[in-house]
Amino acid sequence: MMDKATEIKFVFTGSVGAGKTCAIKTISEIDPVSTEVKSTEKDVLKHKQTTTVAMDYGYLTLENGERCYLYGTPGQRRFDFMCHILTKGALGLIILINNSVEEPLAELDYYLNLNAAFLLENPAIIGVTHFDIKDTPAIEDYYMALDERGDQWPVVRVDAREKDDVYILLHVLIAALEHG
Repeated sequence: MMDKATEIKFVFTGSVGAGKTCAIKTISEIDPVSTEVKSTEKDVLKHKQTTTVAMDYGYLTLENGERCYLYGTPGQRRFDFMCHILTKGALGLIILINNSVEEPLAELDYYLNLNAAFLLENPAIIGVTHFDIKDTPAIEDYYMALDERGDQWPVVRVDAREKDDVYILLHVLIAALEHG
């Protein structure tokens, strides 16, 4: 449960091109601080021309007047150490998975394993993006993969460009904290 002394910080993480930078840009009240640079890696260039190399940062004000800080991790695995840095002090994790990649369920497994220690004490929500490009696996497949792992995180189909979709991710995560 959140109290007045708690800083509200959430971290967006997940696969390259899943929409982490876009999601923060979509809901942040400020122009986000971003470390997007031109990509030189073939695997990244399949999905987008630029990539985050350190973090994204933005914030928004909640209905009760509290500020919610938003951080985004790089999606490239060589920058995985940033995930551990950025989750320090966070209250929850938003894992975005690009459904159009070759093996999205393997990506989900990877990010759950990467953040396993954090997830022992904190909630997460899984946002699946790019259904407009590839509609399989379906949301039910993500739930089956989570069930096989023994994880019970909510899974939501999301378009990171849509403010309402990103707000749903935050509302579900906040509800998990308040009623956890």
